[in-house]
Formats: sequence, structure tokens, C-alpha cells
Amino acid sequence: MNTFEDLECYMLARKLRKEVSLFCKTLPREEEYRLKDQIIRSSRSITANIAEGYGRHHHQENIQFCRTARGSLTETLEHLNVALDEEYLTAEVYGTLRVLLEDAWKVLNGYISYLKRCAANGVPDN
Repeated sequence: MNTFEDLECYMLARKLRKEVSLFCKTLPREEEYRLKDQIIRSSRSITANIAEGYGRHHHQENIQFCRTARGSLTETLEHLNVALDEEYLTAEVYGTLRVLLEDAWKVLNGYISYLKRCAANGVPDN
């Protein structure tokens, strides 16, 4: 692995971020500085934290940044729930985004578990 871009959790989070961005372009103008801003920030935070954690080259720090990314995934889900409740989002599009989010979540949890095992087993940091 040469860069954070090779991490499956990053690739899935990036795909989610791109799809969220496309959805945000459909939001009404009155949500420009409310829901739109919030969901864009939270979805970008996922990939940014995965990248920053990877760059720290220390398992424990990487784990902490990945946990923050996981929190941003949860925040993004809540914003999608709001969009669904406000009828800015169809159930079909919500379902598609939710699957992307859940896939990213599962793989990110797996990466966190891997990092924990590396730290516990004394695997040298990157």
C-alpha cells in the first residue's frame, strides 16, 4: 500500500462523498447554508480523517482519526435522515446512499480492528 487512496475504506467513503455531493445539488436554495452545508462538511470529514490518520504513521493516532471518520459517517446518516424526512430525498435515493454509507462503515470498522490488532501485536508503525 502506497497511499491512503489505496485503502478500501477510503475508496468507499470517497464514493459516498461524491454521491452526497451530487444529491446536494438538488437541494432547494433555502437549504444552502443549513442542510447542504452540514451534509457536505460531514461527508468530506469522513475522507479527510481517514487520510489524516493514515498520514500520522502511528497505529493509535490512525485509530483515533478513523473513529472520528466513523463519527462523521454517523453525522452524514443523520443529515440524510433529515433530507428524507423533509422530502428532499426519495426513498430510492436514500436507500442507495444508505447502502454506500453502510458499506463504508463496515469496511472502516474492519480497518479499525486491523489497526488495533497491529498495535496489540507490536507490528511496527508505518
